Amino acid sequence: MPPKHAAAPPAAENTPAAADDPAAPAAENDPATPATEAKEPEDPIQTPEELAFHAPTYLFLTILAVIMFPPLGLPAAFFCYKTWRANKKSEWQQAYVNSSRTGWLDVFAILIGLGILYYYILFA
Repeated sequence: MPPKHAAAPPAAENTPAAADDPAAPAAENDPATPATEAKEPEDPIQTPEELAFHAPTYLFLTILAVIMFPPLGLPAAFFCYKTWRANKKSEWQQAYVNSSRTGWLDVFAILIGLGILYYYILFA
């Protein structure tokens, strides 16, 4: 009876795989293996119906609010941006929530800014 060959000891996890062993996994730092990069999911393509159905961003009012009273205009600009992004991603509930916040902040910022302007014109 021929002698039995001892099985090769298992390779340690930290040692690189042998170059002549095709079944061995590639080493982590091996330049021959392409690195897989995590890709961001692409924006979904919107249909014409989705493009027509969107929450208002109030961009003009937001610009006016930033000029009139920046302490409320800047948060309005932030919510305007969030509304725009939610519209682009077809997240309608988020878009309408942020649109409502943008509208209210715009109105308050413009009214406060006009109040300050009238005060300085009348009493200064």
